[in-house]
Amino acid sequence: MIARPALTSVEARIDAFANRLLRSARRSGARARLVEFAVFVLKQAWACVFGATFLAVVVAAKLWYPDDAVLARNDALTIAAVVIQVVMVLGRLETLRELRVVVLFHIVGTVMELFKTDVGSWMYAADGVLRIGGVPLYSGFMYAAVGSYMVRVYRLFDLRFSRYPRRWLTAIVAVAIYANFFTHHWIVDLRWVLVVAVIVLWGRTTMRFRFFRGTFRMPLLLAFAGVAVFIWLAENIATYAGAWLYPSQVGGWHPVDASKLSSWFLLMIVSVVLVTWVYPPREPDPIELSAVDKGIAAP
Repeated sequence: MIARPALTSVEARIDAFANRLLRSARRSGARARLVEFAVFVLKQAWACVFGATFLAVVVAAKLWYPDDAVLARNDALTIAAVVIQVVMVLGRLETLRELRVVVLFHIVGTVMELFKTDVGSWMYAADGVLRIGGVPLYSGFMYAAVGSYMVRVYRLFDLRFSRYPRRWLTAIVAVAIYANFFTHHWIVDLRWVLVVAVIVLWGRTTMRFRFFRGTFRMPLLLAFAGVAVFIWLAENIATYAGAWLYPSQVGGWHPVDASKLSSWFLLMIVSVVLVTWVYPPREPDPIELSAVDKGIAAP
């Protein structure tokens, strides 16, 4: 059996303190459901701490960073992202094992950014020296934020999966998705073919997760779609704050087209596959399978 990824020492203390506070909570009724929901929201916020903190810095820079500052705004954002990452590791909010995944996301994202900006898919402000070509180095941290969330949510919610597809098959689909982000500029865009492949491959997979007393379940595809929506909402905030712009936003900001949801959905698959090679998917314990689960959908 694959062991549950351990909490960091800081997280373990926070978890123990929270459990002491919650131990007297009722086990049934409306108040119990409210407590479970509150714990769910707080753990999601904790899983998003890197991305949420960096997004807050981006918005703050948009509102208050002086135009005549000696340090370019893009360079300040890059330094802020590095500081956030260092604090998370030194503060034991993130494990070194997870940091390797985050760095891999950073590399994968930066390569895509270099290509996409070169073909004009989106653009960054031209200030600063901490950049590669037209891509400021903080751009890779935005992909790293997705990676940070994925690895943290995996252990914070003790995720388990029923009927998870073979990892070598998921790797093939993930490579095809990543390649399509590049090749669709020259050949036919296969994103909808790839969406169908994802539905076929993960369509029977059920995710079980725990955030206080209850074990809940939901279709994994629904979880993918939900996270893609939240990333799209964050993208709207980031483009409004000028982190980057699409060509149609240069003349004036407007919400990112909803068609980008398909791109974020597919990027989610690449993210999930990368994480599963560090934290292999775990089957539910037999006791969980025999119990009557709480759930929003049957497996």
